[in-house]
Amino acid sequence: MDFFSNHKYTLYGIAAILLWSCLVALLRDVSELFGPIGGAALMYSVSALFLILVMGRPKFAGFNKRYIIWGTALFALYEVCLALFVGLANNRHQAVEMAVINYLWPTLTILLSIVVNRSKVSVLIYPGMLLAFFGVAWCVGGDSGLSINSIMGNFASNPTAYLLAFVAPFIWSVYCVITQKNSNGQNAIVLFFIATALSLWVLYGLSDEPKMTFTLHATITLILAGVVVGSGYALWNQAIIGGNLMLLGTLSYFTPVFSAIISALYLSITLSASFWQGVIMVTGGSLVCYFVTREKPAKKPLNAVN
Repeated sequence: MDFFSNHKYTLYGIAAILLWSCLVALLRDVSELFGPIGGAALMYSVSALFLILVMGRPKFAGFNKRYIIWGTALFALYEVCLALFVGLANNRHQAVEMAVINYLWPTLTILLSIVVNRSKVSVLIYPGMLLAFFGVAWCVGGDSGLSINSIMGNFASNPTAYLLAFVAPFIWSVYCVITQKNSNGQNAIVLFFIATALSLWVLYGLSDEPKMTFTLHATITLILAGVVVGSGYALWNQAIIGGNLMLLGTLSYFTPVFSAIISALYLSITLSASFWQGVIMVTGGSLVCYFVTREKPAKKPLNAVN
């Protein structure tokens, strides 16, 4: 109990990272049960209701208007892209492969932050970025590894889903930079989830997806998925209060690995050696970018009192 009391916020953060790593597998499962758009709309609705129960209704007083407007739009757009490329993938293998593309967002966020803030960085950041992009190409190439013909063939087999997968990390990187500059420490995640759910319902209404069928198994899976995703955000909201952010920040860069492992187990699929090699490259490249750009803690003066 003492260990939990002393490290509860850090443990909340670790749990949040693991729950986020379940997102791709759960999205794919729900999309197979209810349809790509309808399933995502249902899941985000459950998550939004769960977050309202846990965190309360969104309050706008004191919020930066730019954060609310841009944050809501970018978050909803990103989540819609994520839900659709996972749901529209030709099969479970392709959904997990596309998800690796999404994990370019840490590298892209760092790159955008450097451009926006005009920061001076170590030259080591460039091989880190190249490694991350190379890893994505290696994954998308399938069993052939880095093969242009294989990459183009995979893209041609499902251009809409691949386009959404490539756009998503760019949107999220812009969201991260804007949030950092305009949130002032505020958190509008409940509003963001509500906006995402509403956006997906509008898309569902405009689509020609068939009527959704509810069974006991499908309903339980839906509730589980919604609560898991919502819990990840609720726990992270607690983790940032007093958790070890250095440890949590480092662990978050291993999300592609955790996500691939959980997806393989949950969806009962076998991922190729080249896929795992690509995932490790993406993770390694992101970590290099993170460590060469993170701010070093200020050194204590020699006469500081401990």
